[in-house]
Amino acid sequence: MDIVRMDIPIQDIVLYNKQTMKCDGFVDNEEEGVYGMDGKLDIRPIYQREFIYNDKAQESVIDSAINNFPIGLIYFNKNDIDSYEVLDGQQRLMSICKFISGVYSVEWPRHGRVYFHNLEDDQQDLILNYRLDVRSCDGTPSERLSWFKRINIAGMKLTDQELKNATFCGSWVSDAKKYFSKINGPAWQIGSKYLKGSANRQDYLETAISWISNKEIQEYMTQNQHNENAKDLWVYFEKVIEWIESIFTEYRKQMKGVPFGLLYNEYKDKKFDPKEVEIGVKELMKDEDVQTKSGIYSYIFTGDEKQLKIRLFSENQKQEAYERQNGVCPICNEYFKIEEMEGDHIDSWVNGGDTTSENCQMACLKCNREKGSK
Repeated sequence: MDIVRMDIPIQDIVLYNKQTMKCDGFVDNEEEGVYGMDGKLDIRPIYQREFIYNDKAQESVIDSAINNFPIGLIYFNKNDIDSYEVLDGQQRLMSICKFISGVYSVEWPRHGRVYFHNLEDDQQDLILNYRLDVRSCDGTPSERLSWFKRINIAGMKLTDQELKNATFCGSWVSDAKKYFSKINGPAWQIGSKYLKGSANRQDYLETAISWISNKEIQEYMTQNQHNENAKDLWVYFEKVIEWIESIFTEYRKQMKGVPFGLLYNEYKDKKFDPKEVEIGVKELMKDEDVQTKSGIYSYIFTGDEKQLKIRLFSENQKQEAYERQNGVCPICNEYFKIEEMEGDHIDSWVNGGDTTSENCQMACLKCNREKGSK
């Protein structure tokens, strides 16, 4: 792989025209993508993350340019004789280009908040003449992607899904990101209250693929990498959301992050009465013995009490029961030391038994485990 050092002024990226106050060489829109250098630089290739810098991070980049401080190495990928794509540095480069394009204002020393077009010529030139320290690499696709993973970016590591997007880049990933990788995008609009994480950090995409593939994300992306679009994934996601909302008539914050897709895969053909489900959820939400309220939603389908993390008997409650029983297991009638026994609900919790001293008995490990498996 050949690596070449380049010294590029920002003006060469945006081609800012002071007469029209427009950037003739910079394009940033949904349809055409993000390009600089009059189309010769692909600033956001399909395997790259969305723009995620917040206001503070953007202004920090501009402040560095104003004071001629380094913003770190920028890495380009050489595609042909006169064409490049940004391998690393998209967030920093976009921060500068967006400021010059008038997207946001910054705090300028002794001037307060200003947009780029508010600046005097000499102040604009500070930004336009800021020189980027660029390394351009020329190699095979696999070499370039390997380098991309290796260099990552210093301040904001790629997530696992972002790295998978890079590894399996193609038409499928590009289309999937349109659905799942944008704030206010389709997945965000119908599913954000059920999904944890951030759309633009690929958490929504990762969740959707994990659901449809039963956690076999890499295998699924391998199979679909060269598909023309990700319509199947989006249709599946829509069905999951419709299924959730057909069963649970009341939304609660504890529903956020529940693995509903995995539950859908297993229980989508089973009939549930929404009214009965709501009664069950409401009772479990009120039960102080249920320690993990979000687990209620999986428990509704699976009946697995482990999802609820039922409140355990206290050490005092167990000691009292042990002394009351004289160390004898009430199930097998054998004597055991207290450390060889576990607290057990006399009236089972699932049938309404409370985690109280009156409802506590000490059962030997073997009997309690056998009872719990029935």
